[in-house]
Formats: sequence, structure tokens, C-alpha cells
Amino acid sequence: MRIKRLGRDTNSAKVMERLGVDKPGIKIMAKKAEIFLFYIADMHVGAANILKQDALSVGADLAIPNGTITCAFKRVDALLIGTKKHIEILAKKELAQPYGLRELAKELRGYLDQKRYEPKIMGIINATSDSFYPGSRFSPNEAVAAVERMIQEGADIIDVGGMSTRPGSEEISEEEELERVRPIIDALAPLQLEVRLSIDTYRPKVARYALERGFTILNDITGLENDELARIAAQYGASVVIMHKKGDPKTMQQNPFYEDVVAEVSQFFEKRIEKAKSFGIEDIILDPGIGFGKRLEDNLRLLKDLVEYKKFGYEILVGASRKSMIDKIVPTPVEERLPGTLTLHQLALQNGATILRCHDVAAHKQMIEIYKAYERV
Repeated sequence: MRIKRLGRDTNSAKVMERLGVDKPGIKIMAKKAEIFLFYIADMHVGAANILKQDALSVGADLAIPNGTITCAFKRVDALLIGTKKHIEILAKKELAQPYGLRELAKELRGYLDQKRYEPKIMGIINATSDSFYPGSRFSPNEAVAAVERMIQEGADIIDVGGMSTRPGSEEISEEEELERVRPIIDALAPLQLEVRLSIDTYRPKVARYALERGFTILNDITGLENDELARIAAQYGASVVIMHKKGDPKTMQQNPFYEDVVAEVSQFFEKRIEKAKSFGIEDIILDPGIGFGKRLEDNLRLLKDLVEYKKFGYEILVGASRKSMIDKIVPTPVEERLPGTLTLHQLALQNGATILRCHDVAAHKQMIEIYKAYERV
């Protein structure tokens, strides 16, 4: 008899298939192999004590502060630990409990019932002269060739933008932004492209012009702040990227601060998803806004806890391509940040991202195919 320890990323269902375990058994046992950690903040002490006992009764556990059992505090934070099977059972039990545990149970269900999406690549085309990476800037004549090259390299989406939103950038007029992207939109519109086209704008005129000509995604860094933009997106049945940012591009990196960046972004998504639906928008993509009013530690925390946003049931977009967070870790000019980009984007995939917005399509295609092969084992 021999024994070996399997890696933490081991696909237990695949192992059981190779063992010849019957399918119903695989479904049951795979839930016991997946460990969940939930940080629960500001919970009523009565709820904490009930949840602790209920968790233990099903084989899970709840880490609580000293003094919780004696009700030394009115409210506490806690860490819920259990397998997927444990959490499923526990969520059912808490539906009958007081102190907000019923609502907690419903939220736990949202984390368990998650859709799966294939990873996608969004290639960047900038019709600007001041975007932070020169390699993303294209004239109208160069843009079509660049798009065709990105498609050959494996892009699923092409994102066209006419105004830089890098930290410290100056805003231009809506008319100038439209004039920058108009030739590219007009050149791409008649082509039979095997990809989706996205317009990177928060200006209504620019969005309407692109959506009228075959673009199907609105990439809005303001997260549908503008009601008119929401109406236009709904009118054309566009998918909408709802991105979180703090402040405007010119000042957003001047001492941004969060008590809990993951929770704040989650609350923002909740409100903007509700707004999108009120306008009739159903196809939503969520973007936590790496580098948009975030410190280095905020960006890293968002990537580490990206799985939090899977509870909403939508695709998650991450764009860390060649951004300054890489330079803050390893001082590197923008032209040499591809290795850091690939590392950040692979971590994003592992933690729930499904769309990677990037400058280097071929390198990302290779990384994703290797990642998918690794996941299949």
C-alpha cells in the first residue's frame, strides 16, 4: 500500500472518475472536497452563538472572538469554515433562525449556485495619443490590421476607446472622443468579424454611434452613472461592463482609502446591477476596476478575493495589463511588464475572472490554454 498527498488545486471529481466511482457518488463526494471560507462582519452576538452550534452540528465550524459565548459584545465578526456540503446543509438550517440568520442563509446560497464561463480575451485598441502604453495606440489605418492580428492570435472581444482614463489624464470633449473613434468604428462595421466589438466610453453619443454600427458591448468605467447611457444600452440590447472606480481619472490616485475594498466594491455592484435591471439591461459584466482609485494593497486584495463577486452570477472582467501596480512591486518600465501582467491575470483566472482585458493577445492565449490544461487534470 502506498499513499501520496494531492495538491490543493486537485480536481477531486476527475480523480474519482479515474477511480471508476459512480456519477451520483462523485456529485455527493465532490462537495465534501471543496472548502469554503466566509468572513461574516458585524453579526449579532445571538446569531453568532446560534450559528456556532449549528455549524458544529453539521461538521462545519465558526471561529468567533473570545467572549462571544458569554455575550461580552453586542456584535462580532466571525469566520465560517466548511465544505460545500456543510454550507448547503447549514444554509437550510439557518432559514428558520432569528437575528438576521435567515438573510445570511439566502446569501450563502448565492455563493453556492455559481455559473461557469469559458475564459475570454479582450484585446485593447486605443485611438489616443496619450494612453499609458504606447503599444495600444493605433491610427485609423493601423487599427483594422491590429484587430485582424488580435483575432488571429485568439481574441474573443475587441475593445475600442477614444479617451485615455489613465491616472492623471485630462478629459476631452464628447465630440473629440467621437471623432477619434468614428473612423475605426466605420472601418470595422462592414467586416464579418468572428469576435464581439466593445466600445470603451461613458459618453452617450459615442456609445450610440458604436452600438448602431454593430458593437454589442458597452464598457463603462463609471458603471452606468449616466441614466442616458443606461437607456441607450438597453435600447440596443448591449452587454454592459459595470466597472468600479473611486474619483475621476485626473485625481483618483491621490490617496484613495478603503476600510474594506472588497466589501465596498461588492456594495457598488449591488446598486448598479439593480439600476441596470431597472432599465432593462440583463447582460452584465462586472469589473472591480484594478488601478482606478486603488492602492497597491487594494488591487492585490481585489484579485485575491475576486471569487466574492461570483455570487452575482455574471462574468467578471479584470484588466491589470501592464499597469503601474506591477512597477510598484518590481520597478519596471511599461514596455517590460508582460511577465507581471500574465502572473496577475493567471491569478485572476484562478479566483474567478472570465474576461481578461489585455494588450498582448498571443501571450494571453498561450497562458489561458496552459491554465485550462492544468485545470482539466
